[in-house]
Amino acid sequence: MFGEHHSDLAAEFPKFKDKIHHLKSSSAHFSKLVSEYEAVAKEVYRIEEQIETPSDAYTENKKKQRLALKDQIYAMLMKG
Repeated sequence: MFGEHHSDLAAEFPKFKDKIHHLKSSSAHFSKLVSEYEAVAKEVYRIEEQIETPSDAYTENKKKQRLALKDQIYAMLMKG
């Protein structure tokens, strides 16, 4: 179904579901990372589904950006 295509962080990190919710409401930095991650993940999905067809280099850069954001989010989830 449209809207459920990109990676949901609660599904990616199920044991951190409550912490994700808490950090999204209490940390502007975390919330910004999540918003950026969701936007990039949505764009990558659109590319993978051939809704958009940019260059391979652009696609690889977006995938790397998505991974870097996910790593930063995971690092914040692991703190405390």
